[in-house]
Formats: sequence, structure tokens, C-alpha cells
Amino acid sequence: MRTSLSKTSALSLLVILTLAGACLGHELVRVPPGNRNSVQPPIPNTSALRAKAFDTTYEEKYQKIVGVLREDKELMASIKKAAQTYQIDPIHIVGALVGEHTYNITIVNRVKSYYVKALAYSQADFTFSYKDVSVQSFLKKPEFAHCDAFTGSAELWECRDETWDKSFRGKVIDGITYENMTFQRAFFQPFFAGQTFGLGQISPLTALEVTDLVHATSGLPKLSADDSQAIYRDIMDPDRSVIYIAAIVRDAIDVYKAQGFDITDNPGLTATLYNVGQPRRRALALRQAADAAGGKKLPEENYYGWLVNDKLPELRGLLTQ
Repeated sequence: MRTSLSKTSALSLLVILTLAGACLGHELVRVPPGNRNSVQPPIPNTSALRAKAFDTTYEEKYQKIVGVLREDKELMASIKKAAQTYQIDPIHIVGALVGEHTYNITIVNRVKSYYVKALAYSQADFTFSYKDVSVQSFLKKPEFAHCDAFTGSAELWECRDETWDKSFRGKVIDGITYENMTFQRAFFQPFFAGQTFGLGQISPLTALEVTDLVHATSGLPKLSADDSQAIYRDIMDPDRSVIYIAAIVRDAIDVYKAQGFDITDNPGLTATLYNVGQPRRRALALRQAADAAGGKKLPEENYYGWLVNDKLPELRGLLTQ
């Protein structure tokens, strides 16, 4: 979908204002390219189990996603267009896709297959709920009331995510046992554990977080937890999925700049944040650590982002073909 000049200009203004606010509180630190860790951080056992289950290896999965990016000209054109719209280097989108399809699912041979899945999900009858309580009803609990002060979708849903962790996760309240699982896993996996979320492996919760940015920049309708089918349509449709990836990266970059860290030159870090989510919590924790005596001064990549930085020359080469 084409972005109007006014929407692009509005995004530019937002970035400028964010930077200005950051500079007032902290000197902006440019995070250098490359990995902070000399060896790759540990890969979760769940990734190894996925690879074993499909009788494949990380290297085979890496080569497969790189092959798709190399051969699918339409996909690469969509990546470059989304990157331009959200004013980011397209390597950030490439890195997110490579990390997901190396350590999580394996890319399908034909990206167009995701269109079929998007149609199937958009016609299915399901809601977001946990123990037969819809997420809309659950969010009316008094523990979430303070989140209503946030008007932006990103801040609102991250507040709800954090409140779940602090007030419900792994606890027994009023005789109800809340399992030790993420907010995303508890409410936003209506079919089965380990399900896929299309080309970008975007969770419904993350899509809800960036829906304001996507609406303002790309003109897509705002998403709501009341319309689960529309959320799955957007995250399963390859064309829209790439737009959401760009928005997720843009949001993470802006959040870190607001805390005084410029991560635009390090796609391994944006890939890490794409993988782990919760950029506001993580950026604030980094800021607090950097301000403390002897605290960590720069963000670090995880196993997922480490691979992206390690393979950067090859991945950048995909963008020049």
C-alpha cells in the first residue's frame, strides 16, 4: 500500500521529536556495529527440538531462508518498499526474517503459500481467551486500570503485558491458578502451542502493539482484540506482514533512542528485539543499568541477533542483487 507524503512526513516529525526528547535527558550514544559477544550466546533448547523434529539443522534452515530472499524478487521489493516507508535500512527486515526462519520455523518453499493460510485464518471462528475468559473481559480487572492512561497502542499493550507478568503470571488469585506463561501464550494462541504466524512469525500481541504506527504510516485499519480474524489476516498475509516487521523495527529503534541509545547501525540488536519483544521494558532497564555505577553501558545481541551480525556481509549482498 502506498504511503502518502503527509504520513511519511508525520513519521519523520515523530522521530525528530523522539530524538529531541532523548537528547534533553541523555547524550545519545551510537551503538557500534557488530557483536558485543565474541561467541554466540546459548541457543534455547526449543530451537534445537524444532530442528530435530523436522530432521534439519540451523545451517540448512539458514540457507533455505537466504535462498528464498535471493530468488523471490517480489518479496525483496516489498522489503525495500516497507523499509523506505518506515525510514529504516532494509537489512533490519532481512535480519528479522533470517533469525526467525533459522531458529524458529523453516521458511516454506513458496511465500505465496502464506496467502492461503491468511485466508483460512480470516474465515475461522475463534477468540482470544484464557481458561474460557476473553482477553477483553480479563483486562477489565482492576490490576489493569492504570494501563488505561496510555492512549497509544504500543504503550497500552506493553503495560498490559507487564501487568500480567507482575500480577498474575505463576500466581494463585482468588482460587484461580495462573500458569507461568507469557501474556502472549496465555491469551493469543487460540489454536495450539507452537503455531506459526506467517512469514514474519509476528504474534497477535505484537501486531496490536504497533497497530497505531501501521495505521498512521501505511493506512491499514487499526487492529482490535475484538477482531481476531483481522489480526491473523494481517500477520499471515506476506505483503502486510513485511509492513508490520518494518513497524516493529521502527518502534524498537525509536524507543531505544528515547532512552539515549542509537541502534540503527546494528541489525543484530534490532533482530534481537524483534525476537524477544518488550522494547520499552528492555530500553528502560538498559538506561537504568547504564546510569548505575559499573552498570552495562551498551545493549547486547542474543543468539538470534548474533547470527545476523555474523552473517551481515552475505545478508547485505542480498539487497544489492
